Amino acid sequence: MELKDKTIIITGASSGIGEATAHKLADNGANVVLMARSTDKLKELKSAIENNGGKALVASGDVTKKSDFDNAVKEAVSEFGKVDGLINNAGLMPLSFIEKLKTDEWEQMVDVNIKGVLNGVAAVLPELKKNKGGHIINISSMAAHRYFPGGAVYCATKSAVKMFSEGLRQELAPEYGINVTSIEPGAVETSLTDTITDEDIKDKMKEMMEMTTLKAEDIANAIYYSLTQPARVNINDVYIVPSEQK
Repeated sequence: MELKDKTIIITGASSGIGEATAHKLADNGANVVLMARSTDKLKELKSAIENNGGKALVASGDVTKKSDFDNAVKEAVSEFGKVDGLINNAGLMPLSFIEKLKTDEWEQMVDVNIKGVLNGVAAVLPELKKNKGGHIINISSMAAHRYFPGGAVYCATKSAVKMFSEGLRQELAPEYGINVTSIEPGAVETSLTDTITDEDIKDKMKEMMEMTTLKAEDIANAIYYSLTQPARVNINDVYIVPSEQK
């Protein structure tokens, strides 16, 4: 679709992939609705986008709270008249070995990585059906394809996102013209690893991140590509990894 004047909600917009995607879409004419818990960072991003001629709306909120997502959609419709798409980007990756029993972290990943995606879809779907079209993009991971040490729960959440995306596509695209894409990156240079508290995993991650990783802008470009295909084209999955990653 043409992005000019399309309204796209982006979760986890305060940094990393979300921030890069907000810039990319706004630079190409989209109205971007910025959702995250960090209001100050979102306001800074909004100013940067507007100073570059783009349009942005701050809709602070927690993706694990249905009411916050509903409010974000209401604010988007009030400001821009409609919602045309959703980038479910918010996620956590506190990797740990199962035997450490970091159950609070497991629950956080399930709440943000899975329930957050479900909440987003539930909030925007009525608007997209009303528009008889739109696009939902869910950020899954290379981890949806294969396990890596310390990633059992994280891999499980991203596998869930990948399969949920396929179910959405089959139910929504033929019936309502709503396309669905699962973006599945490998190692990306973001702050995602900052949530790791397992010291054994931290050491392993340092070794892995010594290779040349993807940039947040690389994922933003993949999202842009998926969004801008003709309505007849649904990009099901984008599996994107660094050239050096095995």
